[in-house]
Amino acid sequence: MHLTSLTISDFRNIHQATITPASIGTTVVTGRNGTGKTSVLEAIGYLATLQSFRGSPREAMVRTSSEHAILRARTEVGARSIDIEAEISAAGRSRTMVNRQAVRRRADLHDALRTTIFSPEDIGVVRAGPSERRRFLDEALAVTDARAAAQVDEVEKVLRQRSALLRRAGGRISPDLATTLDVWDERLASSGTALVEAREALTAGLVPVVAEHYARLAATDIVVGMSYRRSWSGPLLQALAASRQDDAVRGVTLVGPHRDELELTLGGLPGRTHASQGEQRSLALAIRLAAHQLATDRLGSAPVLLLDDVFSELDPFRSRALLAGLPPGQSLLTTAQPPPPEIEAVAVYTVEPAGVVTGGRPVQVDQ
Repeated sequence: MHLTSLTISDFRNIHQATITPASIGTTVVTGRNGTGKTSVLEAIGYLATLQSFRGSPREAMVRTSSEHAILRARTEVGARSIDIEAEISAAGRSRTMVNRQAVRRRADLHDALRTTIFSPEDIGVVRAGPSERRRFLDEALAVTDARAAAQVDEVEKVLRQRSALLRRAGGRISPDLATTLDVWDERLASSGTALVEAREALTAGLVPVVAEHYARLAATDIVVGMSYRRSWSGPLLQALAASRQDDAVRGVTLVGPHRDELELTLGGLPGRTHASQGEQRSLALAIRLAAHQLATDRLGSAPVLLLDDVFSELDPFRSRALLAGLPPGQSLLTTAQPPPPEIEAVAVYTVEPAGVVTGGRPVQVDQ
């Protein structure tokens, strides 16, 4: 799978741009800070996930004074060409199509485009709160398992509905409300349990790969630990029933996959609070590398790799170690500085201050 063309219209500060990345090798997107380099990668990520990897709402992705942003991409998957088109609305409903068929959920994009993103903010997977680690697991699952991606969407939908009911309860659960909650609890128990089991299996698969990459990135054999901790015990349906009254008082769902934690340790100590910044960055990179490698191994080919200014935060040793751990495939790199000498740019595009993207067609590399 690789991206053969990308057209951007009125996305962020980019008015109009067309990029044709090389099928293998690194396409470099350069320009001064603030010109919109990251927006190019964000557009690709949106077409793969229907989300911004920056965590931005959709209206923030539409260029100021425009009503819609339009993204178009063509990918090649084996012998097939696939067209993806997204219209992002600043106020109304957004839509996405694959080969002119409406996309209703993220899982529908699984066979059209898969991506892995590296960015300086990856350190948040180690340093930030549990939500960042849960998001990492769900993003990694979405790349490798379309069914798990569907479970993520279902859990989010059910939680929104259940939370709305709880807020209306005002701390009191009437018989009618209890009956409605029973329905949502059964759905949350089913989809939530399936999602958590997928997260746990992914964590188990990541552990040895993360340890291998960390040892190379940090040049040390310190023990790396990863363990998934549920926010409840026993069947989830029973846990929801036991927590229902407290949920009604608080107006939120207190147990479930949205409250779980992925615990990360170095040498038996919590990475979030006891590791140095260098150790945290190495661990975050190792986790991203492991997810990319696991996806490559399971899918038979590497996802499109998006490297967002990642080398600006790395010393030469870690830069070389990161590059050495990447499987061959298609990558797009943004940078305001010359990339590491180990990277040979197959194509170079420049984002100008006015949001205009310039550059020639890349040299095609024989596969």
